[in-house]
Amino acid sequence: MTKQTRAIPKFATEAQERAYWESHDSTEHLDWSKAKQATLPNLKPTTKTISLRLPQHLLDSIKSAANARDVPYQSLIKVWLQEKLRSH
Repeated sequence: MTKQTRAIPKFATEAQERAYWESHDSTEHLDWSKAKQATLPNLKPTTKTISLRLPQHLLDSIKSAANARDVPYQSLIKVWLQEKLRSH
């Protein structure tokens, strides 16, 4: 059984479209039972810049370990954090 849907209106501006979707349900316009899982292989995860204060000797040790692996020290820190999270 196919659901009868309404046509999506045309919008002159993004603001008009935003206002419309804030007050309307998408199920009036789309049959979500026919939706398919999307894969976005080129999508990069969003990143957030943080400030992290480390003792100088610790930062020097991290930089030395990163240099031995020929990777940037920030990347090595991210790898280590990810590995630690996976192990818990």
